[in-house]
Amino acid sequence: MNIALANLDSRIGGLETNSEAILKAARAARAANVMVTPELAISGYPPRDLLFREGFVERCEAAVELLATQLPPEMLVLVGAPRRIAGGGCANSLAACRGGEIVDWADKRLLPGYDVFDDDRYFVPGDKSVIIEHQEVRIGLLICEDLWQASDVREHAEYEIDPVAELVKQGAQCLVAASASPFVTGKHSTQLNTIIRKAVEFGVPIASINRSGSEDDLIFDGSAMAVNAAGECLALERPFHGTGLFMADLDVTMDVPPFECSFDGERFHAIVAAVRGYLRKTGQGRVIVGLSGGIDSAVTAAIAAVAVGGENVLGVTMPSRYSSAHSITDARESSRLLGLCDCLDIPIETVHQTIREAIGKSLDPSLMKEGTLTDQNLQARARGIILMAISNAMGGLVLSTGNKSEIAAGYATLYGDMCGALAVIGDVLKTDVYRMAEWMNANHESLGFSGPLVPAGSITKPPSAELKPDQLDEDSLPPYEILDDIVRRWVEEEQSSDRIIMETGMPAEAVLNLLRMIDQSQFKREQAAIIPKISRRAFGRGRPWPVIGVPGGSAHWMPAGNLA
Repeated sequence: MNIALANLDSRIGGLETNSEAILKAARAARAANVMVTPELAISGYPPRDLLFREGFVERCEAAVELLATQLPPEMLVLVGAPRRIAGGGCANSLAACRGGEIVDWADKRLLPGYDVFDDDRYFVPGDKSVIIEHQEVRIGLLICEDLWQASDVREHAEYEIDPVAELVKQGAQCLVAASASPFVTGKHSTQLNTIIRKAVEFGVPIASINRSGSEDDLIFDGSAMAVNAAGECLALERPFHGTGLFMADLDVTMDVPPFECSFDGERFHAIVAAVRGYLRKTGQGRVIVGLSGGIDSAVTAAIAAVAVGGENVLGVTMPSRYSSAHSITDARESSRLLGLCDCLDIPIETVHQTIREAIGKSLDPSLMKEGTLTDQNLQARARGIILMAISNAMGGLVLSTGNKSEIAAGYATLYGDMCGALAVIGDVLKTDVYRMAEWMNANHESLGFSGPLVPAGSITKPPSAELKPDQLDEDSLPPYEILDDIVRRWVEEEQSSDRIIMETGMPAEAVLNLLRMIDQSQFKREQAAIIPKISRRAFGRGRPWPVIGVPGGSAHWMPAGNLA
């Protein structure tokens, strides 16, 4: 059985475009017996409330029916699409197309409702297993969670059925799965281990295809996997390799060795895909990055240059009276290393002083003194105004440069450094930003650069917002190694305050104050640019959190001694 795994980047609501991509792939895969498309390849994934729009689901069904008449008649093509079912509900389905028609539908049975998933909001679960016999082989059909069953994440999901076990019990000789599984660092290797374990456990070959590209905050790695009943890899596509066809012959005996990729490399390629996909699907070709000379803006600019080419990235330096000479030098060096189309130099001193004087006429002058929080935020907001004005005047999207550590602790300014369409590294902790920079510099040749992408000075100098004299981040925040450990525990692991205090050995008051800062900064995060999700718990739709919670922050009311 020769299976073609069609790695596609469908467009949400782009039924004609998506149909054309599927048809093109099928014609290129004529040597295959079966072709599998990703989950909801017709509608794009995730369609979210578009599914509620009158007539949309029916249009998706009609698109599949038309597509079936155009596909190679001898090939079994499995097309992901929503469909209307009896009673008016909607199913997340695979249409089995052969001989110019839809011969059957398989509905997704397990509907995840954790993290970014809300399948149970939109779909009715399938009530039966579906096996298609094709060229004397009984093929069991699965859709994403039907195969993974939360084994690829660290969430707890209770499912009453096991679609894999049911299909094998009913005589399936091989299993194919259509997925649209959002990326999380390390998830690919976990999924590969899962598919190998299930193939061996149930004694059947398994093939799976995941979609490519990105949609808003979600990123998809486009991985293709096929293993035989002995758990040997027959086909394995490197994540973020791009769209295309991947062929797997389930009748051969071979073992494709897995490839190695560091977490830093995975993060980098995922975020590049997020930037590239957002720009392509919004019809934008240029991005604008404020360059401070610090590590965050340098890494953001480097990611943008790889995603869309340095010639399509405009750098803007906006020095103030507090900007150090080496920061200005590093900002310009970043532009040079990346080959940016230009690097504008727009000092903010005049704007800053004008706003201070204008406001100071109506307020107590002490409130506007140099170095106050108001004075610092004025500078950040002046820079935001400049970047957004350039965007309006010249076109292009502003990329926000804040990292996850700063966004967590509220060390980011609304309408200032939080301005932008995408918060590119908003799900990357500060310590991981440094690691990713070092990875990029070490792998510059494979990224298409003749030398490092990030200036050495941006990596080695102590981090500072440079909004007042002799300022360092550690004046307001714990060292990033400590802060990141706490953010990881509180946000990503959902640990209790008691556990954090006990396991870190930090003073209780310091921990509780920091946890309060994190929770009370939710109002800022509600207004943040889209944050591409690469961790288990990113700030965004997968972590709905109350803006106004218990007075004083949730850290103070967590039960003492609760270490579960």
